Amino acid sequence: MKKNLFLLLIFLISCQNKDITLVYPESRMSDHVDTYFGQGVPDPYRWMEDDMAKETEDWVERQNNVTFNYLDQIPYRKKLKNRLKKLNDYEKLGAPFKEGKYEYYYKNSGLQNHSVVYRKEIGNSSSSEIFIDPNRFSDDGTVALRGISFSKDGLLAAYMITEGGSDWRKIIVIDSEKKSIIEDTLIDVKFSSVSWRGNQGFYYSSYSNPKNTSELSAKTQLHKLYYHKLGTPQTSDKLIYGGEKQPNRYISGYVTEDQNYLVISASKTTSGNQLHILDLKKERLITIHKEYMNRLSVVHNEGNQFFIYSNIESPNGRVFSVNLNNPKKWNDIVPEKENVLSASFGGGYLFASYLVDAKTEVEQLDLNGKLIRNIKLPGIGTASGFSAKKEDKDLYYSFRSFTFPSTIYNYKLTTGESEIYQSPSIDFNAEDYITKQIFFKSKDDTSIPMFITHKKDMAMNGTNPTILYGYGGFNISLTPSFSATNLVWLENGGVYAVANLRGGGEYGKKWHLAGTKMNKQNVFDDFIAAAEYLINEKYTSSDYLATRGGSNGGLLVGATMLQRPELMKVTIPAVGVMDMLRYHQFTAGAGWSYDYGTAEDSPEMFQYLKTYSPVHAIKDGVSYPATLVTTSDHDDRVVPAHSYKFIAGLQKAHSGSNPVLIRIQTNAGHGSVSMEQRMDLASDIYAFIWYNMRIRPNL
Repeated sequence: MKKNLFLLLIFLISCQNKDITLVYPESRMSDHVDTYFGQGVPDPYRWMEDDMAKETEDWVERQNNVTFNYLDQIPYRKKLKNRLKKLNDYEKLGAPFKEGKYEYYYKNSGLQNHSVVYRKEIGNSSSSEIFIDPNRFSDDGTVALRGISFSKDGLLAAYMITEGGSDWRKIIVIDSEKKSIIEDTLIDVKFSSVSWRGNQGFYYSSYSNPKNTSELSAKTQLHKLYYHKLGTPQTSDKLIYGGEKQPNRYISGYVTEDQNYLVISASKTTSGNQLHILDLKKERLITIHKEYMNRLSVVHNEGNQFFIYSNIESPNGRVFSVNLNNPKKWNDIVPEKENVLSASFGGGYLFASYLVDAKTEVEQLDLNGKLIRNIKLPGIGTASGFSAKKEDKDLYYSFRSFTFPSTIYNYKLTTGESEIYQSPSIDFNAEDYITKQIFFKSKDDTSIPMFITHKKDMAMNGTNPTILYGYGGFNISLTPSFSATNLVWLENGGVYAVANLRGGGEYGKKWHLAGTKMNKQNVFDDFIAAAEYLINEKYTSSDYLATRGGSNGGLLVGATMLQRPELMKVTIPAVGVMDMLRYHQFTAGAGWSYDYGTAEDSPEMFQYLKTYSPVHAIKDGVSYPATLVTTSDHDDRVVPAHSYKFIAGLQKAHSGSNPVLIRIQTNAGHGSVSMEQRMDLASDIYAFIWYNMRIRPNL
């Protein structure tokens, strides 16, 4: 009888027009057992963690064969992709930025795999030329541009590329006038920016590449900040901070606009950091804050006076000034308010952006914190980009909402006037739709906000197909954002709901902490309560509800589908953190311990994690929702073994007729690399949802 559990599982899935026979591939079960505080925990799919093994490769191929055979039989899948392409086929323009004698900007003509970097001479609007075209990096679009940095005079540039979606980067240095490569490519760069010091060299960050094992899954612990001098080999780069001497998991460094200081941020987790400032002339390191529990970042400096954002003794954030000659004396410039603050600088002014129930409001201030004006935004949504160089007289910002595509505005710093710089033209009538913000009660009576978007004339009859999206972690706020891909869902009568769960940053540090460690169940309770609200208010019903989330949101979807499998019809857990007992053993996963805790912390923490860990919480004989797990073979942030182990366990335990499948993207990382990959993934997800809700979209 036990041997039968290792054999093929065959289900007849009754779908719209015909039965699809699903034969799940066998997932070998080993007898591996780990011990935590005297308790044995089986890990039968431990072998899947070896992403270099032939057995894992074969298993991935067999799972994909089953999944794509299923998807291929959905009759409207190709029409769906064509509609998605049409919706996404519009010119996308990035905000311009000035470097040297040129103004640079990103532009995608519509369906290009990657946006192209253009430039034109300042003052000459008719002379645009291609500067870097990432579409030429590879034939299949799997090599992408991931940031560019210019020397202060704009004569030199360094840009980073990613291959196959990995977080590992390479740095290519060019003469920006001639657009020619001037030295060897730097390798083994990860979680890094590039910041120039004059024209002699630049700073970047990396780990030691785990050459003797998989660079896509091996643990990365000691981050290092280096200085690379042009014309010298990378092996001679100078270690500035980090490594064994100053052990930190994440280190970044950048040179201030005046070129006199190097700002160094060092942290052990994704929340909180030390802040140091290196005086480059005196070669003196000044520590502003040496603890790790709070966040600090430099907003601007005027000589040795620094303006710093922090949430120390201010959970919603503040800006203070400090003179490097007396770094312990902090003077408030922008005091804490009731809403969460983020701060930026441009053209001699500070900009205070506030989250007001997850919507943006912005103030322009002088360097003493005096209010110049409240900036009038186009509506309720998300505004970003209020930054510029010190001498600039204007800046650019973007504004977006769920039905308002990202539009770029030019803002005059002295008058406060905004005018549209670029507004995309999309095959979609936003006037037919409405977005509302509601508040619902969670299990413990906490009030939780949620955005809901749908057609204005939609009937509240409980039969509307609905996607509920959430994240709930790492102090990340879900604010109104635009996705042309979501439009195909809305125009076919769908409801799109985004819940602002605890664990995020919408209401500051307290809101974040309320969804961490042994408070993590609050996040799941919030998401479940959001689903219940949508059902109780007749937006939808359990037969027409899909839950969706990625990364930490993939954990959210995985945990809630196991806790309340009857609540939703379809689940889409993407690149999820599914093994909560071992997440910290891979790549930089140990840095997530501030949010999650680890199984080694205490018997209580171990038991708490094990209770909700999706890999361990699966129960035999339960009918689970139709599930399409998505991941990528080059994901070296949340390694695909999380998803592999989860779907193997789910396929073994699941007793119902709903399909439980995994879609594994090749040559992609923690998110699709190319436009083509994004369109393929989106069409598969929407097709899977509609098909299992027995809905035929009008395409």
